[in-house]
Amino acid sequence: MPVIFNRKQKASPLAAMVSELEEAVAARDGDRTGRAFTAVINGVQAASDAECGVAGPRLAALLPAFPPTGPRPMLAMAAGFCTERGADPVACAAPILDGVHQDLLDALEFARRWAAAGAGADELPKPDEEIMDDALPARLGCDAYEATRLALAWCSVEQWQPPALAVLCRSAEVRRRHASALLPACRALEAMERHDLKCLSYALAVLDDEPVIVLHRPSGTGFEVVIGGIGDNFQLHTLLAHVLVGGGHVTGIEPSAESVRLATDPEPATGRTQAVATGAFELLTPDGRTLWNEGLPDDIPMVDGRRLLVLDEPAYRRSWNADRFFPHLPGTAELGRVLSADETRTWFARTSPGNGADGLS
Repeated sequence: MPVIFNRKQKASPLAAMVSELEEAVAARDGDRTGRAFTAVINGVQAASDAECGVAGPRLAALLPAFPPTGPRPMLAMAAGFCTERGADPVACAAPILDGVHQDLLDALEFARRWAAAGAGADELPKPDEEIMDDALPARLGCDAYEATRLALAWCSVEQWQPPALAVLCRSAEVRRRHASALLPACRALEAMERHDLKCLSYALAVLDDEPVIVLHRPSGTGFEVVIGGIGDNFQLHTLLAHVLVGGGHVTGIEPSAESVRLATDPEPATGRTQAVATGAFELLTPDGRTLWNEGLPDDIPMVDGRRLLVLDEPAYRRSWNADRFFPHLPGTAELGRVLSADETRTWFARTSPGNGADGLS
């Protein structure tokens, strides 16, 4: 037998660094852990895709062992970076998103305690570590460790976005398992207007394999369209026009092949393109309110257990850059079926009078 088959493969430099970090954490050796941690953070940036693919889940698995007052967001970013380089997002997701969830809840608790001790929520501080002074425990009504933990969550929650996006945008399974539990806390913190969590909240709100009842008011026709992986209503708008106008079901402005490709291509665009998409419809809620392109498919209201969207003629001509919001998340929209006239009439009856179907009685 050739000697090559008996030769032990040399461990990759990154694998050895991760092993050292695992052993240091297991030994609860703070100094050794600090040195190993620094080596790993530097090492992932120079590692190959294959090395990152193996290291990602191992780094993510270490997150629960790191104290809340330690550099957990940086470790999560290293695991997220490995996911971007090919590590399995499902294998990395739970520790990363559990960490995100805990920091969101801790940041909300910080805000509750801070507001209760002061003039109210309008005086919440900026997420700056200057807030961590000797008076903080008394202000928050807890001991120094708890005060530090809550304040660090308030200050570092945005740092969790890149690793969270790395796993959320690369796996529908990850989104199905974890997104619904995190979204309320994310939106509650975002509403306080002290953190920029738009990307995280949009990713957590992405719908997958979601049937939508789509009523086209000018023609009085109805459709069931199944959507998934769509980051915002700009992308939704393009894909609805592709399915309905491009499919010959309704009249209107058909989107360009390039705008459709940018919305659906599994391969992300490299950099910003100059491609332009043109609006074909006015997107409306069943009660006649506009659903803006800047919004989300998740904004489409539920009516009798189904999402119900009304399309009308565009109020004015609008166009936008055709690049999708999440470059690594391709969108899908497929025609499930054309609704019968009776079913279409029934759905139109659930809309406001202004959304009634022309020509249907």
